[in-house]
Amino acid sequence: MIKMVELNGLVNEVIFHNKSNGYTVLELSCEDGEVVCVGTMPMISEGSEITVEGEWTVHPDYGQQLRVYRYKTAVSKTRSGLIRYLSSGLIPGIGKSLAEKIVEKFKEDTIDIITEHPEKLLEIKGIGESRIKDISRALTEQREIMRLYEFLYQYDISPNFAVKIYKTYGQDSLNIIKQNPYRLCIDIPGLGFTRVDRIGLSLGIAQDDVNRVASCARYVLMQSCVNGHTYLPEDVLRELVNQYIPVTEERLGEALTDLFRQGQVTFDTIDGKAVIYYAPFYQAEVNVSKKLFEMAVTEVEELPVDFGKTLDKVASETGIHLSNQQKEAVIQSFKNGVLIITGGPGTGKTTIINYIIRIYEGFNKKVALAAPTGRAAKRMTEATGKEAKTIHRLLEYGKKDDDEDDIISGGFFHKNESDQLDFDVIIIDEMSMVDILLMNNLLKAVKPGTRLILVGDADQLPSVGAGDVLRDMINCGIIPVIRLEEIFRQAQQSLIVVNAHRINRGYMPIFNDRDNDFFFIKRSTQQEVLDEIIDLVKNRLPRAYGFDPLKDIQVLCPMKKGVVSVFNLNAQLQKALNPNSRYRKDMDFAVGDKVMQIRNNYDIEWEKPNGEKGTGVYNGDIGYVEQIDLDGQYLTVIFDDERRVHFDFYMLEDLMLAYAITIHKSQGSEFPAVIIPVTWGPKVLLTRNLLYTAVTRAKKLVVLVGQERYIKEMVDNDMIASRYSGLCHRLKKGILVVERR
Repeated sequence: MIKMVELNGLVNEVIFHNKSNGYTVLELSCEDGEVVCVGTMPMISEGSEITVEGEWTVHPDYGQQLRVYRYKTAVSKTRSGLIRYLSSGLIPGIGKSLAEKIVEKFKEDTIDIITEHPEKLLEIKGIGESRIKDISRALTEQREIMRLYEFLYQYDISPNFAVKIYKTYGQDSLNIIKQNPYRLCIDIPGLGFTRVDRIGLSLGIAQDDVNRVASCARYVLMQSCVNGHTYLPEDVLRELVNQYIPVTEERLGEALTDLFRQGQVTFDTIDGKAVIYYAPFYQAEVNVSKKLFEMAVTEVEELPVDFGKTLDKVASETGIHLSNQQKEAVIQSFKNGVLIITGGPGTGKTTIINYIIRIYEGFNKKVALAAPTGRAAKRMTEATGKEAKTIHRLLEYGKKDDDEDDIISGGFFHKNESDQLDFDVIIIDEMSMVDILLMNNLLKAVKPGTRLILVGDADQLPSVGAGDVLRDMINCGIIPVIRLEEIFRQAQQSLIVVNAHRINRGYMPIFNDRDNDFFFIKRSTQQEVLDEIIDLVKNRLPRAYGFDPLKDIQVLCPMKKGVVSVFNLNAQLQKALNPNSRYRKDMDFAVGDKVMQIRNNYDIEWEKPNGEKGTGVYNGDIGYVEQIDLDGQYLTVIFDDERRVHFDFYMLEDLMLAYAITIHKSQGSEFPAVIIPVTWGPKVLLTRNLLYTAVTRAKKLVVLVGQERYIKEMVDNDMIASRYSGLCHRLKKGILVVERR
């Protein structure tokens, strides 16, 4: 049994403090002398009086320490304590000299004056009204967050979540949580039902309370959307809800009916089975199917194109001649309102896009180019010589004028059904990455008569977001599809392209042609694989090819956990590649680190060197840490497309190191060199299309490191994780309605 100890004293020194997770090592001055305390203690500053509760432990290097499980804090009323607290950095704008002036003036009433009567600070020389507001707001905020954290701590909810909750609900946070804790599941990304439910039960909410069951069902549906599904069959939903809380079929039915009345869920039947949607995804799927059906069956304006002469003319101007398949793709782009062009690497998708642009612009038609990510849009721009935008930027994503947020995205697309895009042709690349919500917003903004050309590789992994949009459109039988299968001569010289197609057809890749671009390095143990990858990134590939270890080489992992995983590789590569990381002891990031955004943040502001400003950083965006401001409590990242973004420390959970990333996160990106560990993993992860996706991310070099038998396992495993998606069903349903007429 743990023997708990309680100590009260003054924080003499903060030895170590991780601002991103609150882990702290401090020296406490108390009756027992100087005691080293370790544990999660956010917003601790020198000069604070704290009461800590924990157990004694002995560290092999540092000796006896108190491992802190709970703590309470107050500001010391002594002169030295107040000065150290005010000048600790927790309150921006106060240095030691100013802190001394304030404490000299107001003595033990200092904190009460700042929070209750801040206007009295005007009596201090050098303090104006603007600074008073900043000081008062910062101190009030810190105290409220501390109160909130002390409440949440007992439920194992981290300091960062306390800050996020405060930023969302403000000073009324505790009251809102106590009135309805289940709001946290919806309003605070990353807070799961289980932790929130502990709060609910502790506040006396009954186990079979209909609101509790409804909150669980809604959370399960929202999580299913995060996992790629647009709906769940009723029996699957019931099974998943019961994994969280035992509930009768009748009680779940009552809860779902309540959610339906509130407009939060929708009931439907697909292939004879009762299914349940989280309402925004149902509406998106219905809207997309209607708009695609209309575009597919509506005749478009016919342009007077003599394709024989026109194609020959473009070929003579560019020196690039089309294959019969490519010619058919160009011709069909003029004959249909919506067209899908799909094919693997080296099949000439970019050449087709360039032909389409030239011919349409020859008729003075306005053409828009877009892709789901900044990296993909940048590649499209480089390949065509025409500006390509992200879909969000094309649709002018931003805040509403009345500052109200969209229920799902958190923002608003200014180009929509009320203000549509003014283009004759819209070409979207990397369509495999487009989810049902983004597709819905895109189609809302497409005016009648606009041709929509969708380009992508159907064999890539599906979108990170919900739905299986590209595959559903291809499989429905209503939208014209051009499948490109011929690999062109220039592409055939690259083993990256050849092997991508071999893998996709179930054949082992060809290895280790010295004069080529695809290599396999055999290593037996996971530690050997790890060591080899670090050496390749740091030494061998830069020396042999001149690659920049940070900007040109990307490690792509099937797994997040283990020796050869994203998390461990990032930790080891950070040590090997970024000397700044050796000196940063107070957070996970250092200046110079390669980082990735792992959640969509539609509200965060950015600015480019040319003065352009906007909002939004998206899941999968990669950048580099430019600055860490400990006083201002923010970190600055410059993303690949030159967006400079400030992240407050409480937002750092949305960033991760990106020396190594998962293959899923690499979608839509392309890197000069890709390194892929091939070691043991669950069968669901070692799949053919995962390996195919990883290989096709490389432009110049692929290196596989590990054991050949795992490469064969991936090539042989053609399992594709199915998604509950109703788009194909709805499009086919539209055909049946027309046929019955």
